Amino acid sequence: MSDEPNLTPPRQRTFISDTIHWSRDVAVSVVIAVVVILFIYQPVKVEGTSMMPSLVDQERIFINKFVYKFGLSKVDRGDTVVFWFPGDPSKSYIKRVIGVPGDVIEVRDGVVLVNGTRLAESYVPPEYRDHSSMASERVPEDQFFVLGDHRSSSNDSRSWGMVPRRYIYGKAVFVYWPPDRMGVLR
Repeated sequence: MSDEPNLTPPRQRTFISDTIHWSRDVAVSVVIAVVVILFIYQPVKVEGTSMMPSLVDQERIFINKFVYKFGLSKVDRGDTVVFWFPGDPSKSYIKRVIGVPGDVIEVRDGVVLVNGTRLAESYVPPEYRDHSSMASERVPEDQFFVLGDHRSSSNDSRSWGMVPRRYIYGKAVFVYWPPDRMGVLR
């Protein structure tokens, strides 16, 4: 070991090496963004008013596609899910899960009962309720009963039945547009 200082000047970076480093960083960032968008989060535009006031027409949201796909989380009552419409799987719908497999669902004059108990629905304001009724029905295994939050304008399980688990492909998690509504979905 020598006590003499290292007199070798630091290697100067050239334009070409800077460009290579910059291109590598951009390529890695693009790959990460593509993986996140394809496999984890997907941007979606809300079309229609059936989920008001929670979600409004033309709002942009992110859905988490990863959480249900690999069993990291089960589909729970209260989740806002995106699924292929059972009547036409080329169409995608967004609704709130009200009944999970084994639940008995009934609607009496607009009041939702789950297993005989009134469901607390703070996300449905009085002006969005309707007064429809539906006879009690048990949710079959691997299926879910879903409703829109704007009950008087929602086409949902009351009309066309349950949603098979295999049709549910994402959970709505975050509003990103418009900026004044930006935030985590509840």
